[in-house]
Amino acid sequence: MLTFLLWLILFIICWPIAIAALILYPFVWLLLLPFRLLGFAVDLSFDLVRNIFMLPFRLAGVK
Repeated sequence: MLTFLLWLILFIICWPIAIAALILYPFVWLLLLPFRLLGFAVDLSFDLVRNIFMLPFRLAGVK
């Protein structure tokens, strides 16, 4: 909702930039999608490594 309100303010102040932002937003989102997926994969990899190292402590009952 906040993003929409900010866009409306931009539309009132300078409508050509607001229309350009509205048109370019899907392309920017598609351009950034691989980096989002890469970040998700790296996060999962670090979680896996952390869980592998913590497994002996979990089995021993240490928190």
